[in-house]
Amino acid sequence: MGKFGVKERNLEGQMIVDFAKRMDIAVVNTYFQKREEHRVTYKSGGRRTQVDYILCRRGNLKEISDCKVVVGESVARQHRMVVCRMTLMVCKKKRSKIEIEKKTKWWKLKKEECCEEFRQKLRQALGGQVVLPDDWETTAEVIRETGRKVLGVSSGRRKEDKETW
Repeated sequence: MGKFGVKERNLEGQMIVDFAKRMDIAVVNTYFQKREEHRVTYKSGGRRTQVDYILCRRGNLKEISDCKVVVGESVARQHRMVVCRMTLMVCKKKRSKIEIEKKTKWWKLKKEECCEEFRQKLRQALGGQVVLPDDWETTAEVIRETGRKVLGVSSGRRKEDKETW
């Protein structure tokens, strides 16, 4: 609770303050020094009170530059609209190195010499067998590992000038 709120507080107002304390939330209306006319949100007869609030996390309070009641506009007869001016910073998340997927350069198999070298290394890795083993998971891993050794892997980064089609 800031020091510029309406001084009188009833039970419901105290409940909002208690809730804000428990949740580490700021009552934004009370952090900006305004004339009473720009703080009062409910006006009926002789009563003038502040019943509408804007709440935000205390960590985001520095992004709020102003909060006031619009005097000329009224949503209902007695109520006035509360507006708040915020500047939100949108930060682009950086990719961590774990997320970068390095891919085997399978396209090198188009070259005849790379293709022949890959076949020889694969035969050596499989123990010179002509027929592949029944366990596909083991065979697939041997093929992938041989591809990484013979053909190499990419850095995992995209080219900057690559356009979407």
